Amino acid sequence: MFKKVSGDKPDRVSFLLIPNFSMSAFTAMLEPMRLANYSTGRTVYGWEIISRDGEPVTASNGVQVIAERGIADTPHPDNVAVCSGLDAQLYRDNVVFGWLRRWAREGAHVGAVCTGAHVLAHAGLLNGYRCTIHWENLESFREAFPDLDIQPELFEVDRDRFTCAGGVAASDMMLTEMARRHGDETAAAVSELFMHERIREGHDNQRLPLQARLRISHPRLIQAIAEMEHNVEEALTREEIAARVGLSRRQLERLFRRYLNTSPARYYLRLRLERARLLLTQSTMPVTEIAFACGFTSASHFSKCYRDMFTRTPRDERRVRGPAGDGDAASTAQ
Repeated sequence: MFKKVSGDKPDRVSFLLIPNFSMSAFTAMLEPMRLANYSTGRTVYGWEIISRDGEPVTASNGVQVIAERGIADTPHPDNVAVCSGLDAQLYRDNVVFGWLRRWAREGAHVGAVCTGAHVLAHAGLLNGYRCTIHWENLESFREAFPDLDIQPELFEVDRDRFTCAGGVAASDMMLTEMARRHGDETAAAVSELFMHERIREGHDNQRLPLQARLRISHPRLIQAIAEMEHNVEEALTREEIAARVGLSRRQLERLFRRYLNTSPARYYLRLRLERARLLLTQSTMPVTEIAFACGFTSASHFSKCYRDMFTRTPRDERRVRGPAGDGDAASTAQ
């Protein structure tokens, strides 16, 4: 993950903070490094905080973090971790992109936590690499960058690139790197100090299992919901779902009523509309394209269902909570 250094020199990381960055993801990566120094009694990690212009950067929680310097004044970095958060999909700064590309060419290892993958992707630094991003941004990221190898992992380390889903997954990524670089004993000691019960592997699920998320245990109901989640763009009929899980349509209806107090059709509709809401608020896709991506055959039908469910139209949702897509004005959805 980190660039190899000679002798006993510490691994050094330059944290590039993007406005509205996620404080939780940033500190989840930084704090294990601090605790490694404390636990070993020596400096095994060093770090610096940088910003585009050397000015303080405000996190998404409103807290300002002081930068030590701007990117133009940053000497040759060994490792760069881009930290971003809200609205990363809208971030466009050719100066930052060019700086990242320059040092990647010079051999720096470049990575990102949380939505920082958007910054790397816009800079062209994820082409040909496996990468990941927070589950809430996964679908919009795939829509924005269909040619990238995007995985639903906790974190991905691919040669000189590293990406992480954010949150406490940044600690898992850092602890895994620590075990590789400084041994399992050091990583375990830091994990205990951090009260991190288990160091998760990169391929572990980002989200809770359906059983825990919904607090249900019926295996066929869980399987039916999984089929719905995996088939959003081309929605299945109730008969198809029932057949896939070995039930009749009537049995499927009874299970949904008993455990979730709703019908399969209503549950499936809400799932597709919630996926649409994420795309509306986290991407610049036109409303019509979002409708089709979420299994609706027309923008007008999508708009009606969305308004019935959330009391505002898709276009109003985007106006209030998300970015305005470049092609949105051409949409027929009202």
